[in-house]
Amino acid sequence: MRIARFSFGDDIKFGVVAAIGDDEVVAPIVGDPLYVPIQPAGDPIPLADVRLLAPVIPRSKIVGIGRNYADHAAEMGNEVPADPLLFLKPNTSVIGPGEPITYPPFSENVHFEAELAVVIGRVCKDVPAARVPEVIFGYTCANDVTARDLQQSDGQWARAKGFDSACPLGPWIETELDPADLAVTCTVNGELRQDGRTSQMVRDVVELVTYASSAFTLLPGDVILTGTPAGVGSLEPGDQVAVTVEGIGTLTNRVVSGG
Repeated sequence: MRIARFSFGDDIKFGVVAAIGDDEVVAPIVGDPLYVPIQPAGDPIPLADVRLLAPVIPRSKIVGIGRNYADHAAEMGNEVPADPLLFLKPNTSVIGPGEPITYPPFSENVHFEAELAVVIGRVCKDVPAARVPEVIFGYTCANDVTARDLQQSDGQWARAKGFDSACPLGPWIETELDPADLAVTCTVNGELRQDGRTSQMVRDVVELVTYASSAFTLLPGDVILTGTPAGVGSLEPGDQVAVTVEGIGTLTNRVVSGG
């Protein structure tokens, strides 16, 4: 099931994205599906007539995983860490499909990073591996936008990965997906830059959720970014960057100047 968050007229709603014949529609549902059971709340609306928003607005945090693809660690001149490398992005960094990535005036080297994102569906802590599927609501596409120069100069990653618009998410949440071996790609202005598979991750989704929940209580709507494959590179104002995850869809954003 694909769960979207969207605006239509003056309203912001959640809905189920589905096909009716050759047309895609979004059927509104009651409330936020992270907190209330999914039930219809109106007639289907053509998907082309709505504006898709970030499918989840984390009330708490986005947990990033660094260097979870060996080829990406190598291209950055790093070793794969002995344990998952965790960092946090604030919820204010989240934007949705079609929203602009604002190039921060304090950086001169902003990179794209295509990723599979895990959306947590319930309060959990110290989740054992066997119970990880119970706490996952679904999956979406993410772009872990990074100011690479600040990542290197600051000695920690708060500014580099946490500035406003540094976490595009979307276009919707797919609730029925096996994340074991999915294609993860990124294009910039239509040119393929990243082309990996989740099967190349050093640590899979189960291990990442278990490890993250050992450090933090995870709340409904928290997002775990699972790492990026090789091929990261620079963005410039005017660029259009698109992240595609097999079985989910494509998240597209344009870069604008913030200076």
